[in-house]
Amino acid sequence: MAALGWEQCDIIIVTGDAYVDHPSFGMAIIGRVLEAQGFKVGIIAQPDWHSTRDFEALGAPRLFFGVTGGNMDSMVNRYTSDRRVRSDDAYTPGGQGGRRPDRCVIVYSQRIRESYKGIPIVVGGIEASLRRIAHFDYWSEQVRRSVLVDAKADLLVYGNAERQIGEIARRLDEGALIADITDLRGTAYLRRGMPAGWVEIDSSELDTPGPLSPPVDPYASEEERRSALAPGATAPAAMSAAAPPIAAAPPSTAATSNTAPAASEKIVKFYRKVPNSQRERSVIRMPSFEQVSSDPVLYAHASRILHLESNPGNARALVQRHGTQELWLNPPPIPLATADMDAIYELPYARRPHPCYADAKIPAYHMIRFSVAIQRGCFGGCTFCSITEHEGRIIQSRSEDSVIREIETIRDDVKGFTGVISDLGGPTANMYRLHCKSAAVESACRRPSCVFPGICPNLNTDHAPLINLYRRARALKGIKKVLIASGVRYDLAIESPEYVKELATHHTGGYLKIAPEAIGDGPLSKMMKPGVGSYYRFKELFDKYSKEAGKEQYLIPYFIAAHPGTRDVDMLELALWLKKNGFRADQVQAFLPSPMATATAMYHSSKNPLKRVSRSSEEVVIPKGIKVRRLHKAFLRYHDPDNWPILRDALKRMGRADLIGNGKQHLIPAYQPVGANRAAPMRPFRTQHTGLPKSGRAAGSSRRGRA
Repeated sequence: MAALGWEQCDIIIVTGDAYVDHPSFGMAIIGRVLEAQGFKVGIIAQPDWHSTRDFEALGAPRLFFGVTGGNMDSMVNRYTSDRRVRSDDAYTPGGQGGRRPDRCVIVYSQRIRESYKGIPIVVGGIEASLRRIAHFDYWSEQVRRSVLVDAKADLLVYGNAERQIGEIARRLDEGALIADITDLRGTAYLRRGMPAGWVEIDSSELDTPGPLSPPVDPYASEEERRSALAPGATAPAAMSAAAPPIAAAPPSTAATSNTAPAASEKIVKFYRKVPNSQRERSVIRMPSFEQVSSDPVLYAHASRILHLESNPGNARALVQRHGTQELWLNPPPIPLATADMDAIYELPYARRPHPCYADAKIPAYHMIRFSVAIQRGCFGGCTFCSITEHEGRIIQSRSEDSVIREIETIRDDVKGFTGVISDLGGPTANMYRLHCKSAAVESACRRPSCVFPGICPNLNTDHAPLINLYRRARALKGIKKVLIASGVRYDLAIESPEYVKELATHHTGGYLKIAPEAIGDGPLSKMMKPGVGSYYRFKELFDKYSKEAGKEQYLIPYFIAAHPGTRDVDMLELALWLKKNGFRADQVQAFLPSPMATATAMYHSSKNPLKRVSRSSEEVVIPKGIKVRRLHKAFLRYHDPDNWPILRDALKRMGRADLIGNGKQHLIPAYQPVGANRAAPMRPFRTQHTGLPKSGRAAGSSRRGRA
């Protein structure tokens, strides 16, 4: 700050990642966007949370503190899907683990409050975005409150936050109070009571889990009231009158009646249908935190409503009571236009880690330093993935010229560049410039996916702009190779054989990773992934064009174990498919129930939120518990001798002992090699919340903030 001649920062961003000034890191984008608007921005990266010292390194900001856990949710970053502590952290110098606390956003916000009680705190990033409402927390196996409540912050921004954070800074700079900023899309805040002039809609009118908190009918006779409360007619215990009332009707509702209700009775009225003229002033009342935390069916219902109200073109505000406070969730932000995307990605990033790290390697930076983001968003809607919940399902693409300029910047300015662009992509490799054919249809659509159960006829699947971008990129002087490392959505790719040809001929380095995730209809239907027929068609095209190009190239498929909807027989079918096709996975991925994902709602409730949720609706098979999760992972690594004992026991139990033997037709042998484990040991797992000792401050680590 002294070198810059600053006496005070306007805004200070506190992040759980090391500071890398690169557009793949959220805190760098937000910092540069605010800087471009004339604000003085400081960064405090990976502070020691055991005291307030690091949080005071830059003093108090003039406007607000921004708090983010970093590019990953801190719990996902710290623990594996089996809840074991990870040994490393890709976003830390040297890959060192333990440099951020569990639930980063909460801890950092609490430390800031200890030092600066009157300074506004705005939380954001992926961790806050996915925890913006009451959410199931896999690591504690319980439903937790919105992170805004636990962090005691003033405002939460969700999704890509360039617009929101810039507007918040502008208003505060003009003298507005943080408590008065309640109208921004992509934000959540806490309030007491409901604002005047809003029409409230009971979420159970949109979906039917059963009565949430039935209103008292002031016009019913005493006999009718007793009948409504008779055994068998009451609401389930979790939704009884013990729960707080859902909402009161607008003041004018009761005034139109000629009969006055009893003074002790509160009239509660919701609207099934709201006129279009009132839609922008309507809010959907979701079950309260207390209700969803005690009733998994209501949790699944709330998850379904949240995802139905995710299209910026038609989403309404949501409100969820937390104790005596109302959590108000404004509709999602409007997607960025191409010109906005270009401006953001062409800000003057240093494109390297902060000099304070010297020569320490930050693994995440080394992975992406020669890659270029060409788009945001994903309309795939995979239920286990949180991209849609964070970035939305409307694709936001950069212009070709902007992408080409960034490649030239990498070529000319980034140390160590050898002529190979490691990726041109985003959340998905091949959704660049894909969009709905009709803006009117897109703004009205409420489907969670544009490609499941089949590709929507309204979706433009023309890959020509992407093919042209690839050709321009590899034609640049000094560019030897352009690889594609982002995941290819192969059900889309087969709509454009020319794209598959381009990919196989010029942009694959021997192996191409794709993600069928499963092959059985049961798990695929709960993942919202295409059937295996699409994989076979893509493989046919990929092999054909690789051969024509004179290249020996292979597809490497990725699969998920223990996903909701997966039975033991599904994993056996997959293991047999892997062996038949000659695949031997080195590493396997087990389902991790991340906050707010649809599959997480399945995991917690055993209900399917992809359909209407009720107490009698479809039950989903959930492979829970370390034994079944370990078995499902063992099926994926059927070739590992350490897994053979557990697989033998399972095959015998399933009546498939015919697959145990020493022939090619068998899945696993009947013998156990010398030196291989007879059975994998069952080890308990611990987190900081179940007995794991808190890690100390790493020796020699920096306590300085960065400006």
